[in-house]
Amino acid sequence: MTSVTSYKNVRIWDGVGATYLQETSLTIEAGQISAIGVEHPQARDCSGLTVLPGLIDSHVHMTLDPSIHDVAKQLAQTDSDIRKKMPDRAARMVKAGITCARDLGGGNWLELELRDRIRSGEIVGPRLLCAGRPITSIEGHCHFWGGAVPSTREAHDVIDLNREKGVDLIKIMATGGMFTAKSHPGRAQFTQDELTEIIGYAHDREFAVAAHCHGTEGIANAVYAGVDTVEHCSWMDTEGRRGEYLHDVVMEMASHDTWVSPTVNANWSRFVQFNPGHLGTVRHQFREMKAAGVQFIASTDAGIPNVRHDDLPRSLPVFAQYADMQPNDVLRTATSNAAHALNINSTTGSIEVGLAADLVFVEGDPLKDLAVLQKPACVVAQGIEYES
Repeated sequence: MTSVTSYKNVRIWDGVGATYLQETSLTIEAGQISAIGVEHPQARDCSGLTVLPGLIDSHVHMTLDPSIHDVAKQLAQTDSDIRKKMPDRAARMVKAGITCARDLGGGNWLELELRDRIRSGEIVGPRLLCAGRPITSIEGHCHFWGGAVPSTREAHDVIDLNREKGVDLIKIMATGGMFTAKSHPGRAQFTQDELTEIIGYAHDREFAVAAHCHGTEGIANAVYAGVDTVEHCSWMDTEGRRGEYLHDVVMEMASHDTWVSPTVNANWSRFVQFNPGHLGTVRHQFREMKAAGVQFIASTDAGIPNVRHDDLPRSLPVFAQYADMQPNDVLRTATSNAAHALNINSTTGSIEVGLAADLVFVEGDPLKDLAVLQKPACVVAQGIEYES
């Protein structure tokens, strides 16, 4: 017999609207939302609680240990070390209300093993979408993960190998990054023509493509090449200074529904006090992109130093401050909008009959105060309830 769990007297935000639903009950059956507004005789009284869709972090690295700051020490971990650590990270994510995440890179596909263990029910964790081994240039950002290529031909080989391993999407490093020697975040690693060929090859194999982009030139190259999501989108010049913003590129993003995943984490709050110019510059860029019609998805780059995998609820108020967004708009970036960007909106991302029961129950009003997300009363992931 299929188990049924029902909740009554709960305030429901469906992940889409600007206000709460009139209905105050919902029922879960076989891991899915089976009814809204139909009170079950055995429904649990949730007076004082608000329920919203489970949160989605669109940029994480499950294999990285955020407590390790040194790149050499990070890379010195054995596969066995990493395998032992990942299940705890995954469990903590769910207890924090993160029921889905997109993993954007590792070296030996260990995050795919984790994904499959979660899918089988062997361990607790969020629904994972994994990119596997990122494509990068020779000695480019994250070349140590094995995806460095001298030409587009070898890039095709990396895509084919990732496909054999069972990845869900492809990641390419369009610019350098912060933590790789001989790599510069403001400088492009591939030409627009090269990215067009690589992204086209991935699209022909039905893979979405996420591009790591700090520098403005790399952002432009990736956007005009047809990438699906721009990660970071830092608008850096070739010297690494933020602010080299190109309106024509933003209009291209908007016209082609290119999503921006800006990886704003909770640690960005320190800039508000110590570097207010950073806040002003970034906020201006967000405002310009929003005005053009660009859409955003919440992301943290979890796994990099001091960014824990369960940090998304702490990060959303900071994201709201930088992006100059109201709480319901920010919540959509971590629920329904993220699900659309990741092409999983027919499975999760909103509270709708027939979708997966991925839910977060909180005390208080998240449409007024995002901080209430940091202490969920309980979390439901794929129909299974977990106490926080």
